[in-house]
Amino acid sequence: MKKHKVSLVDAFKAFIWPRRKIVFIGLLLIVISRLAGLVLPGATKYLMDDVIVHKNLSMLKILLWVVTGSILVQSVTSYLLTKLLSVEAQHLISQLRVKVQKQILSLPIRYFDNNKSGALVSRIMNDVEGVRNLVGTGLVQLTGGTLTAIVSLILLIKISAMMTLYVLVPVSIFAFIALKAFGYIRPIFKKRGEINAEVTGRLTETISGIRVIKGFNAEQQETDAFEKGVERLFLNVKSSLTSTALLTSSSAFLLGLASTAIMGIGGYRIMHDQLTIGEFLSFTLYLGFMIAPLVQMSNIGSQLTEAFAGLDRTEEIMNMEPENDDTKRIIHLNGITGNIKFENVSFAYQEGKEVVRNIRFDAPSGSVTALVGTSGSGKTTLASLAASFITPDSGIITIDGKDLSKVSLRSYRKNLGVVLQDEFLFEGTIRENILFPRPGATAEQLQQAVKAAYVNEFTDRFENGLDTLIGERGVKLSGGQRQRIAIARAVLADPKIIILDEATSNLDTESEALIQKSLEELFRGRTTFVIAHRLSTIRKATQILVIEDGCIAEQGTHQELIDKKGRYFELYTYQMRI
Repeated sequence: MKKHKVSLVDAFKAFIWPRRKIVFIGLLLIVISRLAGLVLPGATKYLMDDVIVHKNLSMLKILLWVVTGSILVQSVTSYLLTKLLSVEAQHLISQLRVKVQKQILSLPIRYFDNNKSGALVSRIMNDVEGVRNLVGTGLVQLTGGTLTAIVSLILLIKISAMMTLYVLVPVSIFAFIALKAFGYIRPIFKKRGEINAEVTGRLTETISGIRVIKGFNAEQQETDAFEKGVERLFLNVKSSLTSTALLTSSSAFLLGLASTAIMGIGGYRIMHDQLTIGEFLSFTLYLGFMIAPLVQMSNIGSQLTEAFAGLDRTEEIMNMEPENDDTKRIIHLNGITGNIKFENVSFAYQEGKEVVRNIRFDAPSGSVTALVGTSGSGKTTLASLAASFITPDSGIITIDGKDLSKVSLRSYRKNLGVVLQDEFLFEGTIRENILFPRPGATAEQLQQAVKAAYVNEFTDRFENGLDTLIGERGVKLSGGQRQRIAIARAVLADPKIIILDEATSNLDTESEALIQKSLEELFRGRTTFVIAHRLSTIRKATQILVIEDGCIAEQGTHQELIDKKGRYFELYTYQMRI
């Protein structure tokens, strides 16, 4: 895929122009703020040329009021800038996160096989952060800093350094305010960490359980849950930004007052021959008014560079083609019978290295097709093809006579259920996990699924029953308990097609017996594909496909294949001896 670099024009069109009214107001505020900032050094000229020379105390008072007013204007505009632009930037970030997450969930399984979950979480949560420097105060501060530097250079404006003795009072006041403010803001930041951990944790689970989500057609459900989380994060950030803006504005105002005090006291002392003009000027030269905006512009420049780097990565994600291409998948299924047919199907993960080739078989509605064979023979690939997680390189798979590659994935997966060997459960309660494919199911439907999968056999012993918390990935449950919950989830989904990576190979005899009963309920009336590891569990299968090196080596019922005394007979008798 060709990499696309986001240009300033692209960013302007995508982020700034749609918010042009807010950005324009921000630019207006920054101009007012910078012009107000020039009052203090400008007032120095009148102080030296008029007030001091003529010892005009009334004019000195006027100057002090004018400068105080300009500092107040700076403080207010600074606060408004942050409240207006920074909050809008954070809102944009939350919207972009949802947009990128939704795009990633729409990508094919192959993409997730080639990317680590943690890296994907980072791309969703962190890469879009830099946009705050475009829509937020960064860009307007860059404009304001440039304006200040140019005007300062032209007017040769200089400000005085604050005399340490006279700044102690405003600094002390600021320190008191800061302590109070940090006491208020600290819990907000703590809560943000908790919210961020919750959102990131669920997001990691979402990506790790992508096959379950896609198998139950639950992409939108996960997007909605994620959107609620980032909304909470946005509201928390909004609160902290407002508080921090008040603190920053207070510091600017109080320290500005200190500068005003130095001007007044310095002027008074010069008039009383307690300070020479040369000494006063030496103080003013230390704090050249151009230094601050130049440093600020340098920092903002690096921030904008970081922003564009993140946007480049985000753009790569957004340009990827989703698996459900509406221009190609134009067939929508309103209901299906469940007849699946493979016709000369071949597939390769890497070009020239076919994993399955020339596969032909029928899986009629209500049948159970078992896939057996050694590890790496192609069983899982065939199941993934049936689940539409991947698309054949050649040949055709049909569902009720319709080409599956042209069928809308959403309409197909409404009829699909998956039960994996290493079943994925979400952190939460047993009830929430069973209700995952149908959150709106009735209590009666839930109980039917619970009984069909024998989940009540162990939940009845739990103090909280179905509301028992199971921990991340169901770590508080045994393997058999997790599998029964997964089967109950599939029963509740009531799909016409079931993909099962057999769950009994590593279970004890009692758990296996219960799960076998659960599976009989699950298979009834549904087209089922079973990846069989323990061959004793598939003797009742409608047909058994023995897969060797990506091809069907044998096909038939259990008894037919036993009578042939071929590859299946070898595998079966070998397992029986163990």
